[in-house]
Amino acid sequence: MSGLIRTATVTRKTKETEIDATLTIEGKGTPEINTGIAFFDHMLTLFTVHGFFDLHLVAKGDLDVDYHHTVEDVGLVMGQLFSKALSDRKGICRYGEGAVPMDEAFSRVNVDLSNRPFLVYHLPENIRSSGTFDAWLAEEFFRAFSVQAGMNLHINVAYGQNEHHILESVFKALGRALREACRIDSQISGTLSSKGIL
Repeated sequence: MSGLIRTATVTRKTKETEIDATLTIEGKGTPEINTGIAFFDHMLTLFTVHGFFDLHLVAKGDLDVDYHHTVEDVGLVMGQLFSKALSDRKGICRYGEGAVPMDEAFSRVNVDLSNRPFLVYHLPENIRSSGTFDAWLAEEFFRAFSVQAGMNLHINVAYGQNEHHILESVFKALGRALREACRIDSQISGTLSSKGIL
């Protein structure tokens, strides 16, 4: 399967958001991202660079209301992109792990592209943010992403004080974990499952 290029394009238009996105799994880590939320763009850029994906994503949302609709809908689109690009998921490693320190913060992310979505999201007890983009809004992105991608997603932040650093370590670790889970392994014939199907 050398030379395989897996790519997908998704457009989502609602009364709340309008999103156009293209993903290439076998990329160079090239981001072209504009959601209208600068910090979110930064996080998606980190995910893209550390996963070596190419991601073009433009979102226009009702940011005058709040960030929730845009962040959640981008998560939905991201999940759809990966699900579409992975197609029947034959030959993929399926599981992936990323562990990333960021100054005082440390996060571990584990994924299983099992077609059985589930999110586990553990943060330090001291995180009680009330910012416009915080760890709790990020959770809505991860939930939407995991559901549409058919991904079992476990995010465990072992420790950290600075919320920016915590989220950076999570998005980087997610990129690394998904890169591994999406990787084609020549030893895998069909799908990596005792059932014969994911």
